[in-house]
Amino acid sequence: MYFFKKIFIFYIFLFSYSANAINFEERLGNIFSFISSDDEVLHPDDAFRISLSVISDDRLVLKWQIESGYYLYKDKFSISTNDPSVLIGDYVFPIGKLKDDLAFGEVEVYYNDGRLLVPFNSENKDITDLNINISYQGCKEGSICYPPIEKNLTVSIPDTFDEVYEETLLSEQDLITKNLKDNNLFINVISFFVLGFLLALTPCVFPMIPILSGIIVGEGTSITRAKAIMLTLSYVLAMALTYALLGVIAGLFHFNLQAASQNIWAISLFSGVFVLLALSMFGFYELQLPRSWQNKLSGGQSNSGHSTITGAAVMGALSAVIVGPCVAPPLAGALLYISQTGDAQLGGLALFAMGLGFGVPLLVIGISSGELLPRVGAWMDNIKRVFGVIMLGVAIWFLERVFPTSFTLILWAALFIISAVFLGTLEKIKEHSSNWQRLYKGLGFLMLFYGGILIFAAVSGKGTLLDPFNNRVSSNTSTEALTFTYISNLEELETQLLQSKLENKTVMLDFYADWCVECKQMEKYTFSDLSVQNILGDIKLLKADVTQNNDDDKALLKHFDLFGPPAILFFDNESAEIKSQRFIGFAKPKKFINHIRKVKSL
Repeated sequence: MYFFKKIFIFYIFLFSYSANAINFEERLGNIFSFISSDDEVLHPDDAFRISLSVISDDRLVLKWQIESGYYLYKDKFSISTNDPSVLIGDYVFPIGKLKDDLAFGEVEVYYNDGRLLVPFNSENKDITDLNINISYQGCKEGSICYPPIEKNLTVSIPDTFDEVYEETLLSEQDLITKNLKDNNLFINVISFFVLGFLLALTPCVFPMIPILSGIIVGEGTSITRAKAIMLTLSYVLAMALTYALLGVIAGLFHFNLQAASQNIWAISLFSGVFVLLALSMFGFYELQLPRSWQNKLSGGQSNSGHSTITGAAVMGALSAVIVGPCVAPPLAGALLYISQTGDAQLGGLALFAMGLGFGVPLLVIGISSGELLPRVGAWMDNIKRVFGVIMLGVAIWFLERVFPTSFTLILWAALFIISAVFLGTLEKIKEHSSNWQRLYKGLGFLMLFYGGILIFAAVSGKGTLLDPFNNRVSSNTSTEALTFTYISNLEELETQLLQSKLENKTVMLDFYADWCVECKQMEKYTFSDLSVQNILGDIKLLKADVTQNNDDDKALLKHFDLFGPPAILFFDNESAEIKSQRFIGFAKPKKFINHIRKVKSL
């Protein structure tokens, strides 16, 4: 009955509108006067607020505000002009939400607010007004659909463009830099703290979890809640301070110590530290500062607590240098602000706040570890051994940045096989063995088996830790990688851009490094997606591999005010960078496709 009521209302509405469109608003009120107040239908100008503005000498912005409970059809939008001297360029609408619509079937629709950039070109350079035709159509959820709406708008081209429109042309990095300049100290600190907390949800923080947990577990039965809190605070504060200091140095001198430390010697040394920590977990020895150092730190009294807190601080500082070298938008914005203004005080404070936000999950994990861990008995020794294995895994994970995959796969295989041996996998099950011992033996067999598979993957030269056979491809992925042209310096980049200009092609430049976790994620999950590959088909792809961080790599990064990967830049068919579309960080395929559509619409 409800369906027929809707159809009846829809046709009465159409008939009334087509019969006399002059008194549309009056007729609309009359037609729906019999509907209850809960079914009140808004005038289309109230339900859908459409506006058009000129934001530059070659771009319009179409904005829409949709009332709650209403939606607009994506495929019913159109923009045109009757002025033969004005040409409307290609534009691509943002992705809408799929809806099973009674009138049109499965369609994309828009709810709430939206914005679309529309390029235009005028032969008349003295033009002051644009006459634009806009058409659209929408519905009220669970009620009626409006007939197609057409509007003719005259938009003035100002002599100067408002600063508010300037923001639409800025990248995320530039917007953060601008906010640092404009906002007061309190807002900046709070904002960067929140941004740091959001960054903690990225893969950059994951290696720090076993590091901190291992430090706490290493205390053994002496750990208390208060001590766990002190160790965690020491680790997080040292990490945040180091992060801020490195940021100030990078901003003032354009020298990224994090990137510089991503070499075979630094990584190997840091991995060696984790091997030493792991061996101490296995009970081979006890790690602590020399007695003379302990006495100095504790004011002449021997106190191992001071040494462990100092050790946690040292590990926090080293983690800031080694663990997370990838550049995120908030970090890039703060570094750019420091480099532009020389205001190391504000920039450093913002980065310190971001480091504290970054450490919030670590604080929770560290404090809870001290509360949840058993205090006495063999359980504690077993947990220490487990974390010893995790420490060895962290060491291998770091080595993956600078050593070939086949070599690190052998190390992973050795870790699995040796762990299986220590679990008693190769020993005969005793008649009165406990269920726990039998469980350990079963887990050991699995580890032994998987270690053998990893050896096979290493020998074949095509596997990874999580995908040793590397031949299982989903319906949305392709084994065919995107074809990038590698450039190593500014001269090669200029040559490629000139060629692209002659070919009338858009260019994408991807800054990559082997030690950049998010760069590898983009390669594995995003660039392997068929939809991503299809939308990038007509774009020229360039890649700058800055793994070595040599002089040419530094010059490339400095030229674009970048402080490290991951970063993806876009250039139009005139070889000019589209700065508003700079992309920093990792994005899943759907988000990246939406970004490419925006690039193509400009």
